[in-house]
Amino acid sequence: MAADSPVMIMVTTGGRNDAERLGEGLVVEHLAGCCTVIPMVHSFYYWDGQLKREHESLLLVKTVASRAKAVEEYVRKNHAYELPEILQVAIDDGMPRYLQWLADQVADRPRSEPAKGSGPIK
Repeated sequence: MAADSPVMIMVTTGGRNDAERLGEGLVVEHLAGCCTVIPMVHSFYYWDGQLKREHESLLLVKTVASRAKAVEEYVRKNHAYELPEILQVAIDDGMPRYLQWLADQVADRPRSEPAKGSGPIK
């Protein structure tokens, strides 16, 4: 996978506030071009030998492959879970203008310096 290939990273959190805090931090740090929060998902899994049924929030992080490890490190450092779900999916295709915008947002720059065209694409 090329370093500038777009990827989406999915992260479940304990709730909407956690997802929003993580997502905003990733965008401010230019590790993600955009983060989307799905406020309510239902997860089922075994933990410590017990079946868990949880209401969680899902954070969708849009970035590029070269930033994926930094996203994972940021999430692990700032996530409330002992073992957060962090799954990466390659984006095979998308609107070229959006994908270019995404790459521009995560290019190396000082934290306070927004990328050109940093508003929503309309």
